[in-house]
Amino acid sequence: MNIDTQVLSKSGAASGLHAYNGLKAKGCRQPEAPKVTTEQTTKRMAWVTQVYAVRDHKDKAAFAEIFGYFAPRVKSFLMKSGASPDLAEECTQEVMATLWNKCHLFDPTKASVSTWIFTIARNRKIDLLRKQRRPEPEDLPWGPEPEPDQAEVLGLQQETEKLGAALATLPPEQRKLVEKAYLGELSHSEIAAQTGLPLGTIKSRIRLALERLRHAMK
Repeated sequence: MNIDTQVLSKSGAASGLHAYNGLKAKGCRQPEAPKVTTEQTTKRMAWVTQVYAVRDHKDKAAFAEIFGYFAPRVKSFLMKSGASPDLAEECTQEVMATLWNKCHLFDPTKASVSTWIFTIARNRKIDLLRKQRRPEPEDLPWGPEPEPDQAEVLGLQQETEKLGAALATLPPEQRKLVEKAYLGELSHSEIAAQTGLPLGTIKSRIRLALERLRHAMK
């Protein structure tokens, strides 16, 4: 590098430094990285405390809060996405059961509680739709169905006995509600009117009871 180039280089550096100092003197700031607002953080952390309470202590009060807020919203979301009322109700119960049993999988660094729950709802709806695929009318058998053989009758009796034993292991408050709903064929609203229990409590207890029965019948 010759002397003239060195002078120009130093002169340019000096000019740049002078310009930078001038901007600082005028109070100009360099661009800053976008900051996460307090409101965004608050929304992201909403319901995390309740989920952790369910995860760590199986806190029924915390679960009731989550159920009371999200269950109707999940059902509405599913119905707006094309699910029938019955499918939406069944799917909502499955979603809440998943939350109760698998809340240890929730990671607040990856998603908010709301996003996590509605993602479960979407996936559960897809699963239920697959299970509910039925044969087309032309595929249905015609005529009377054959009489069940002895093995089928025996199997049915064993399943009935197994179900009775599983029912007997349920906590009394859950067993009574299941019997009213499925043996007495009462709606949740009718059970609420008959027992005086909140509708959310009835749905929660029945859901937990059905989950226990599913595990017992496996």
